Amino acid sequence: MTPTDRMTRLWADSALLIADAATVMTLRTLTMIGGGRGALREGERMWAEKVEAGFEIAGAITSGRVTTPEGAARKAVSVMGRKVRANRKRLG
Repeated sequence: MTPTDRMTRLWADSALLIADAATVMTLRTLTMIGGGRGALREGERMWAEKVEAGFEIAGAITSGRVTTPEGAARKAVSVMGRKVRANRKRLG
C-alpha cells in the first residue's frame, strides 16, 4: 500500500467516524433532554469514555507502540471509532 493509499484510507475512516459521532451526539442529546437518572448516567458515561480513550491513545504513544504522526492518527481513529460504534449500537 502506497503512502497516498494509506492517507486516503485514514481520511475515509476519519470521515466515517465523524458521521457516526454526529449520530451518537444526536442520540445522546435526546437521552439527556429527557432528564432524570438516565440523563445523568449518560453524561457520566460520556466523560468516562473520553478519559479512558485518551489514556489508551496516550499510553500507545508514550510506550513507543505508536511512533509516527500517521500511527497516532490511526490509533486515535481506531480507539474513538470503537467507542462511537458501541454507543451508536447501544443508543440506536
